[in-house]
Amino acid sequence: MPPALLGMRADLLGTTSPSVPIFAGLDGWRRQMALSGKDLMGSALTLAGEVRASIEEIDGMHVNDRDDFCGPGLADDFDPLPCVIDLEGLGVSGYRAADWLREHRAVDAHLVDHRRIGAQITHGDDRETTGELLSALRDLGRAAPELRGGPEVAVPAPGELRMEQAVLPRDAFFGPTEDVPVEEAAGRVAAEMITPYPPGIPAVLPGERFTGPVLRYLRTGLAAGMHLPNPADPDLNTVRVVARDAHRGAG
Repeated sequence: MPPALLGMRADLLGTTSPSVPIFAGLDGWRRQMALSGKDLMGSALTLAGEVRASIEEIDGMHVNDRDDFCGPGLADDFDPLPCVIDLEGLGVSGYRAADWLREHRAVDAHLVDHRRIGAQITHGDDRETTGELLSALRDLGRAAPELRGGPEVAVPAPGELRMEQAVLPRDAFFGPTEDVPVEEAAGRVAAEMITPYPPGIPAVLPGERFTGPVLRYLRTGLAAGMHLPNPADPDLNTVRVVARDAHRGAG
């Protein structure tokens, strides 16, 4: 790409008041990667491969890999540094597993959902830090029978997660709204965004018409430990919807 064109595109995302410390940090990181990047990242990739193989040997655990994500109609390539560990074989939710790891082994999972926990391997790790992780995961496997039977998440089929866009997002968000009990929200038009994290992808967007399966997913997920960073009511006893007299009854 011509440098002038690259500069023009960078200007679209930049500011007329750049932060010298940020630019200096970026340049320092670029220099480190240019001089030592192969050794740094090569060591991290080797270490991640060893960790992945060791986790696969723990009964009930599977590390999602290229075969899970790549192929025709799927992802083109795969980053092996994040270790996403499927716990379905243990019969334990990711939420309960993460709580146990934090309480009993002082290990914080990177990301957590109803059936997975994540561990991020970086160039800052070594066999000592990954050894602590593997030891904690083995202990988790032994403790799993005591952790079963927690709240279950009513995960909808993929097709049930897509809701009808009944109103333009801008109109729903900025127009008249009201808060209604979540039990009465099915069929109403959302006026807020609700985003389970992970994956950090909204399950509800303004203007979409709430359905029972999505509401059950969010309520059961929250009860099980799901993180919902952005609903108006953090406890999800109510949800924000388009007022009934707005948009010719769309609410």
